[in-house]
Amino acid sequence: MNCDEFVELVTAFLDGALDEATEQRFLEHLSLCDGCDTYLEQFRRTIQAVGELPPESLSGAAREQLLDAFRGFRP
Repeated sequence: MNCDEFVELVTAFLDGALDEATEQRFLEHLSLCDGCDTYLEQFRRTIQAVGELPPESLSGAAREQLLDAFRGFRP
């Protein structure tokens, strides 16, 4: 697994939605990559700090900015 694939799978990992083989590859990459380890920790902190926001509370433009920021992250 490379860092790009890892970033794409973070949400599914945190939701417990990865199949066993993919989760194993995810965890193996995590154990080897300090950048992705940091990314996952930042993602967890963001979730904890923000909590759950109702989708309607976020404008379309703000949603797209956030998604672009997460897609653009490269450890």
